[in-house]
Amino acid sequence: MSTLKTTAQFFALRTLVRGYALFGDPYAGVMASPPDRDPYAMYEKVRAKGDMVRSRMGAYVTPSRAICDSVLRDNRFLVATFDEASMGPKVELIDNGEKIVNPVQDSFLMMNPPNHTRLRKLVQPFFTPRALKDRTESIQRIVRNYLDRLDDRFDVVSEFASQVPIQVIADLLGVPDDHKEIFARWGSSLAETLDGVWSHKQLKNLHATIVEYNDFIDVLIDERRHNPQDDLVSYLVTQHDDLSREDLVATTGLLLFAGFETTVNLISNGVLKAFENPHTVAPLAQSPEYAEGFVEEVLRLDPPVQYTIRWPKERLELAGVSLPKGMPVMLMLAAANRDPRVFADPLKFDPTRSNAREHLAFSAGIHYCIGAGLSRIEGAVALHELFKRFPNLAPDGPMARRKSKLIRGALRLPVRANETKRSLAVN
Repeated sequence: MSTLKTTAQFFALRTLVRGYALFGDPYAGVMASPPDRDPYAMYEKVRAKGDMVRSRMGAYVTPSRAICDSVLRDNRFLVATFDEASMGPKVELIDNGEKIVNPVQDSFLMMNPPNHTRLRKLVQPFFTPRALKDRTESIQRIVRNYLDRLDDRFDVVSEFASQVPIQVIADLLGVPDDHKEIFARWGSSLAETLDGVWSHKQLKNLHATIVEYNDFIDVLIDERRHNPQDDLVSYLVTQHDDLSREDLVATTGLLLFAGFETTVNLISNGVLKAFENPHTVAPLAQSPEYAEGFVEEVLRLDPPVQYTIRWPKERLELAGVSLPKGMPVMLMLAAANRDPRVFADPLKFDPTRSNAREHLAFSAGIHYCIGAGLSRIEGAVALHELFKRFPNLAPDGPMARRKSKLIRGALRLPVRANETKRSLAVN
């Protein structure tokens, strides 16, 4: 695809989506919404229109928790790629005439059975409850180590919320410490394109990031083949030598990026919720069990992943609507988590909520997040230890959000560890 043609398609898509959004189209509204704007009022407008809302862009949108859960568990629906979800031009990354492996787009996250089942099963042993229990102590050490490095004033995201999960996933994959700092930059670059590539600049940045990642992971895979260690990459290359390079690179990359990107935003969103609800800070600092409930309520009320897309592989009926084969359905997970038919007083932040775990922040069905348990542990330990160490933690200026509509979290969150409070713009 030529640069000129690609740029023209991006421009035409942006113009079309923005035009539909101006007339209140729900699908276009999500796609065109500025990434730093609070999306929840828009979600409630969609909810007011019904459980299945038709878009002029040839899709349906649902804020219903029951419908979202049903679709996620229904094998008649297929997962959609991000290009398909944004309805933009198909993006294929080529370097020296060869296709570059996209660690998200080409991974089992975006696959359907049987390939999804085959690849997910390979890494499942590293995420069982027993395996995660064995890692809890090391996660506590990592969290406390990074807390020891913090001064009176620091940025929650760059100096803590990103560092902890990066270290955890680097240890899991067997990535040397002197290479892990680059993960945060790669993660930010990928996160900005998870809801579609909307400009030639984004495409250029994505291309550079993924070329760099492919080169990095090829070297790591080769090293582990010749010198296996006690890590996941070594396990894959020594125990599953029938894996293709594409599957190996994509599977490793998915765990790397998904393994810390969701948790970074969970932690930063948790800090923001603590600031908004100061009565929760003391019990959060005092009780690891309260911290677990706190994390579930953050995941429910302000989840890192806002929505997902599914396609029916055949004509079918859904909530009284006849869906033709291939009709996109946007599952508004963040809106489903606020469904008043499931969650009493849904806008209230309540870490003691008895059914908070009924949220869909980690999806459901066969695509339920494989790292959900790890993310929960990291989030609870990180938030508990952070406020235990700094009980008077307070905002220290305006925060900035990530440039993504799909992924919600802070990009910058300056704080200070005393009682001097300054303004914090929270969306």
